[in-house]
Amino acid sequence: MHDAGLMTPLDPGGRLDRLNALLAEILPANPFQVRKLGARRPCGGAGDFLDLPLLTKQELMADLEATPPFGTNLTYPLEKYTRFHQTSGTTGMPMRVLDTPETWDWWGRCWGAVLRKAGVTSADRLFFAFSFAPAIGFWSAFHGATMMGALCIPSGGASTRQRLKMILDSGATVLLCTPSYALHLAEEARKEKLPIPSSSVRALIHAGEAGASIPATRRRLEEAWGARILDHAGATEVGAWGVGSADGRGLHVNEEEFIAEVLDTGSGKPVAPGQIGELVLTGLGRGAWPVLRYRTGDLVRPVREDGLLLEGGILGRVDDMITIRGLNVYPSALEEIIRSVPGTAEFQIVASRPGEMDELILYLEGNAALGEEVRRRIDERLGIRVQVTAVAPGEFARGDGKAKRFVDQRRAR
Repeated sequence: MHDAGLMTPLDPGGRLDRLNALLAEILPANPFQVRKLGARRPCGGAGDFLDLPLLTKQELMADLEATPPFGTNLTYPLEKYTRFHQTSGTTGMPMRVLDTPETWDWWGRCWGAVLRKAGVTSADRLFFAFSFAPAIGFWSAFHGATMMGALCIPSGGASTRQRLKMILDSGATVLLCTPSYALHLAEEARKEKLPIPSSSVRALIHAGEAGASIPATRRRLEEAWGARILDHAGATEVGAWGVGSADGRGLHVNEEEFIAEVLDTGSGKPVAPGQIGELVLTGLGRGAWPVLRYRTGDLVRPVREDGLLLEGGILGRVDDMITIRGLNVYPSALEEIIRSVPGTAEFQIVASRPGEMDELILYLEGNAALGEEVRRRIDERLGIRVQVTAVAPGEFARGDGKAKRFVDQRRAR
């Protein structure tokens, strides 16, 4: 493994120099980082880097709560910042982040790597099917596309039917949205008899959910749109770090802009290639609002293949892993099986712990026969028994944001 356990090697003259430039920029100017890192000299290599403490979302949230509204992870005076974004805050107070023009351009350059992987050029017309709320994801994609000189078509506030008409009328060539919303758009297009599979859309870029790296979901998207599918991953507090592999096998970490580690969730030690662990990231270009050795909470399986590839993309969240009769189950594995059954639509997985063991209930739009086939396949492929309850079609809301497919009732105990 590279550099004493690092997935991303710290090459002198490259990432190591950029890391030291970042440290010089934020210390002693950034109050949060001064408290976190103390007096640090330049890193001489991986050993010094691994001496830096890990950072958690809980620490950033505690800082925001202690010093509202923006916390103290700010390297510059507030008047230098021009961009405000925040997470949805579905589990509590939203994470608020600020960017300067320089770091916002860094976001755009990171997204440029994703767009180039999809073959986007200045000749393309990119359609953004999302609400333009304060979530950072597609705002940064929009900025990256404008930096490339591509024509960008926003659709905030438009209905699904209006968006379908806009896609066709504008001759859009690339669609950006969540995987679940792309499936919903295709579903509505079939009802309206709109020629989406033969439209000018040649590529879809997805973020916000893991679907584009899940083979069965990916196949559905390809069939529905007759287009190439590319996955992407990023985080409000970290940056746009993940670029989908062309064959859909997973996500490549943008190692020009990020230092990656993958740690065992129990011991905290680096995992071996091919083993599952928690992704830890350091962004090299966001000195105005920096995070170093940030525990993303994402479970991944790293391999070295044309760079750092995370097989299967994001497999789940550390808190989402379910242990049933000694077997670890990830929501992405369940989605792969559900989507492989013809006729399945939306669904919701509910985890509970009424006694000493986790239990799963799958609520699935469709009839009892469809539910029984899904239950049988889960039992056959994963060796676990899941209660499947059929619900009426349309039971689960469709929208352009992240789908709420996994509900964890264990945390309420």
